[in-house]
Order: sequence, then structure tokens, then C-alpha cells
Amino acid sequence: MPARQKKIIFCTAGVLSFACALGTAAAVGTQLWVTGTILCKTGALLVNATGQELQKFIGKIQYGLFYGERVRQCGLGGRPLQFSFFPDLLKIIPASIHVSVILFCTVLIVFALVGAGFFMFNAFGSPYETLHGPIGLYLWSFITCSCGCLIMILFSSEVKIHHLSEKIANFQEGSFTFKTHSEQFANSFWIILVCSLVHFLNALLIRFAGFEFPFSKSKESGTITGAADLMY
Repeated sequence: MPARQKKIIFCTAGVLSFACALGTAAAVGTQLWVTGTILCKTGALLVNATGQELQKFIGKIQYGLFYGERVRQCGLGGRPLQFSFFPDLLKIIPASIHVSVILFCTVLIVFALVGAGFFMFNAFGSPYETLHGPIGLYLWSFITCSCGCLIMILFSSEVKIHHLSEKIANFQEGSFTFKTHSEQFANSFWIILVCSLVHFLNALLIRFAGFEFPFSKSKESGTITGAADLMY
């Protein structure tokens, strides 16, 4: 492949990697990871609410990795409440999983920036044989893609398996019990998915640029060596 086309491919991969790093950093700081509604079960049972009356007992909730907001509805209008995971909810959430999600987000941002730098270096510089060459590019893309997948798996298990929304909704609630009415992953969560797909695409771009996969041997070199052995 001509050198100009390789530069274009590596520049494209570097820009995509840098954009993913910025997108992940922005996603970590928002509260748009999960949005949903919560039902005030106690209030609805007290008045035996059904149909349209049930809407008076359905509040809203949204949260991210560090903070969020819930609006509790128990028949007397909405009452918003801001909360923070650290240190407010640290005792009721699966802290190890939550901290792991934040840690992998940090690793994803760091290695996405590193990958962007190496892509640009390979586009305009003279790559080394290891870290700056094809093995390094595959390595950074693999790490960032793996981190994105781990973030989605861990956060999904925290929300769905450990019922994170219900734990937040019932935080510091004495006489009222809340139940998750609906919940869905929001924009910030899907940004992580897009970043994982982008780094998988970057690995394909490396291959498209003409680099061999790491630890693979060229068939032509093997054929030439064999012919040379026959001469002796």
C-alpha cells in the first residue's frame, strides 16, 4: 500500500482513538448512565392505586458513576433528591464492582490516548520494531477494546443483578418502599460501547494498512529459505 494511504489510515485511527478518550472522559463525569422510573409501592398499596392514579406514585431516577438524582412520588408531588456514590451510597452498593468500573474507565482513557499517540507516530515518524510498530498498535487497541467490554459487563451486572436502582431508590427511606418500574441504559453507557467498537475497527485498519498480525510468519520468506537450503 502506498505510504500516503497508510498515513491517512493511521491518522484516521489516531483521531478516532483520541475522540474515544475524550468521549469516555466526558461520559464518566455525567449522570446519564442509567435513567428510569421508580414506583412508591407503599403509597400505591395504601390507596390501592390503579390506572391513571398509579402515575402519582411513579417517580424518576438517573445516575452515573459518581452522582445522580431521584424524584420520589408518593401522591403529594415530586420531591427531588441529589445523591453521591462517594461517600453517601458506599455502604449499600457493590463497592468493589463500582470502583472497578471507574478504574477500567481510567485505563481506557489512558490507553486510548497512548494508542492515538502511537498511531500518529506511525503515520509521520519512523516506527520502532515493537511498541511503536504493528505489535504495539494491536496491543493498545486490544487493551482499550477489552476495557470497554469489561466496563459494560461489570456495570450491567451492577445494575441488573445487584438491583442498583432499587438500592438507590430505597436509600434512607424508613416507612416507604420503592420498586424499580422501568430502567434503561442512557447515552454515557452507549458511548463506551461505541468506543469498544471503534478500537476493534482500529485493529482492522492496522491490518488493512498492510501490517501482518503479530507473531505471524510470511509464507514467501519460508519458501525462499527452503529454496536456499536446496542450493547447499
